Amino acid sequence: MRIIFIVLSILFSVLSFAQDYKSDFGKYFQEKDTIKQKETLLKWEKAKPNDAELFTSYFNFYFQKSKTEILSLSKNEPTGDALVLLDSLNKTAGFLGSTQSYDATAIKKAFIKIDKGISLYPNRLDMRFGKIYALGEIEDWTNFTSEISKAVAYSQINKNNWTWTNNTTKEAGQDFLLSSIQSYQVQLYNTERDDLLPNMREIALAILKYYPENIESLSNLSVTYFLIGEFDKGLDALFKAEKINPKDYIVLSNIANGYKQLGNKSKAIEYYEKTYLYGDEEAKNFAKKQIAELKK
Repeated sequence: MRIIFIVLSILFSVLSFAQDYKSDFGKYFQEKDTIKQKETLLKWEKAKPNDAELFTSYFNFYFQKSKTEILSLSKNEPTGDALVLLDSLNKTAGFLGSTQSYDATAIKKAFIKIDKGISLYPNRLDMRFGKIYALGEIEDWTNFTSEISKAVAYSQINKNNWTWTNNTTKEAGQDFLLSSIQSYQVQLYNTERDDLLPNMREIALAILKYYPENIESLSNLSVTYFLIGEFDKGLDALFKAEKINPKDYIVLSNIANGYKQLGNKSKAIEYYEKTYLYGDEEAKNFAKKQIAELKK
């Protein structure tokens, strides 16, 4: 009995020691003590070179290290927080804001670490999303798009049995994957850059290849066509979405808008009436106004 207790005590000590690396790193990370962070990572790597959390910690270390905040003067109001500068007449003369720049060498090291982590632990969705987040931050939209498509493709291999930090199981893996990717699509859309519409389309098509009834992706696909005036192609995607859920008032409203842009008033009114029938209060009010306008 005493031998068993000693063995269990040793095992507990080993596990606790291993876990301390992560907690120690987390503590130093919060304190922004990069020297202690690096010391902890080196000790950790020596003790457990293939620990999943080691790779995410290395990634966070290098990614954070890559960031540099630059203050700049501008006549135009920048995004984010900015200080308004006034002239002698108390009128706005300019803005003092900050922008982030990223050191290419540190970023490369961060990606090397997380890529190794993903190769060893391909089901770790937090690693994949961490990399995608960083690619968005540095506006590397080509690789941003590619990594999303890779995650979607891999979901067919692991059947959406994703894991997260500390290798915990991610419940409702498919829904979580697709809803998260939808937020990335919104991120691309919010850039307001037409040259990134093909990226949105690539992601939508990657999802539809494996999840053909994903209405959000069909809607995203339609947006990539509507914004360049190809309304017929956009409507084709929305008609597929309508067949999947004939009562989706967002899809119905978008179809109505497509017909409106094409100058087909009767079909536009028909779909705004459907929107009014199935929509919430806001959608009903919008549809009512559109119908009245189209009947003038």
